[in-house]
Amino acid sequence: MEELNPFKIAQKQLDEAAEIIGLDKASHAMLREPMRTLIVSIPIKMDNGETKVFTGFRVQYNDARGPTKGGIRWHPEESLDTVKALAAWMTWKTAVVDIPYGGAKGGIICNPKEMSDAEKERLARGYIRAIGRFIGPEKDIPAPDVYTTPQIMAWMMDEYSKIVGYNAPGVITGKPLSVGGSKGRADATARGGMYVLREAAKYIGVPLQENAENMHKSYEELEKIEDMIPTENFVTVAIQGYGNAGQFAHLLITRLFKNVKVVAVSDSKGGIYSEEGLPFKKTSEVKKNTGSVINYEEAKKITNEELLELDVDILVPAALENVIRHDNAERIKAKIVLELANGPTTPEADEILHRKGCLVLPDFLANAGGVTVSYFEWVQNINGYYWEFEEVYEKLDKKMSRAFWDVINKQKEYKEKGKDIHPRTAAYIVSIERVVEAMKTRGWI
Repeated sequence: MEELNPFKIAQKQLDEAAEIIGLDKASHAMLREPMRTLIVSIPIKMDNGETKVFTGFRVQYNDARGPTKGGIRWHPEESLDTVKALAAWMTWKTAVVDIPYGGAKGGIICNPKEMSDAEKERLARGYIRAIGRFIGPEKDIPAPDVYTTPQIMAWMMDEYSKIVGYNAPGVITGKPLSVGGSKGRADATARGGMYVLREAAKYIGVPLQENAENMHKSYEELEKIEDMIPTENFVTVAIQGYGNAGQFAHLLITRLFKNVKVVAVSDSKGGIYSEEGLPFKKTSEVKKNTGSVINYEEAKKITNEELLELDVDILVPAALENVIRHDNAERIKAKIVLELANGPTTPEADEILHRKGCLVLPDFLANAGGVTVSYFEWVQNINGYYWEFEEVYEKLDKKMSRAFWDVINKQKEYKEKGKDIHPRTAAYIVSIERVVEAMKTRGWI
């Protein structure tokens, strides 16, 4: 039976990498479990007058390399194991792009779709009161995640500032620009993925043509450019998931590269396919106006499962975890899988795809653009000096490109030792070595 518990998957991935590098027992034990796990009860007065008690979590996985960093998720099915797994992945993510953070994650079991804005504000402030003494610009810096927004971050930052008695914008990232947010944060996750994709295409010879003049333009500038679907020498792309990450990916991949044709996209209700290509503006309008891409009339309806198995050059899972498994991995035809979602590929599927010659760009490398620009936001908050879009994207490009080649060079290093490891394991090894070096230098181990 294939393991689908996210924390057990995170531990299994760590164990595999630890065995390959011969990690000592103490370091391995330290990295298998979080350093701190906090569970809080948050009483909130609802609009109807009754008081409801919500359960919240904050997991600080490892802080050897610096303050811990990670988002806050609001979801009716939030669980401690999911939060622990994501905190572990944040530890590896910050290490692989070499920013001075450890990993953390937070969550509240709630259904924000059923809550008013006033109830959301009370919950946001209540959560910060509950975890306030455990976070701070030098301790642990939360950020938005599933169903949390820049506005929710602003309320949280304000509540923390009230507790400490001074403005503390650096306590939280992903804030609106008016209260210390960073330019370029909105599309940073997808943007970072594009820089990694560009380097990966060079590496394996997929003929992606870079549109250099657009590479560091703001999202707003790119939105003004008309859709141009290439008719020859094109590279085909399918995107699973059409929330923030998926929509940003659709726009960016068709504006930062000259010869990309997005032939399929999907959301939770299903997918659509068009051999002629799906223009971003029309597809995003259909999604915005009708709630789902399946209402795009000129395209053929397909299932989410069928989308994954299309004969495309690049597959972008940008929605849920565990969508590529041992039972469908053999049928994946893409040359590159760009994981913008967290945990979309199971360990068994990783092995199958690697054997087939498909290059998987693992989540904690591919989607690390978000935390990298969050780090830039924190740096700007601390210095009180703010950068323009171009500067943010240039710095992000350098970080993501270097991280890709660090992983590939680690993979090559092990190949020369006679070990054929896939990129996720190589990325784990880069990250683990950096975290372990910090733990040993500090004298923990």
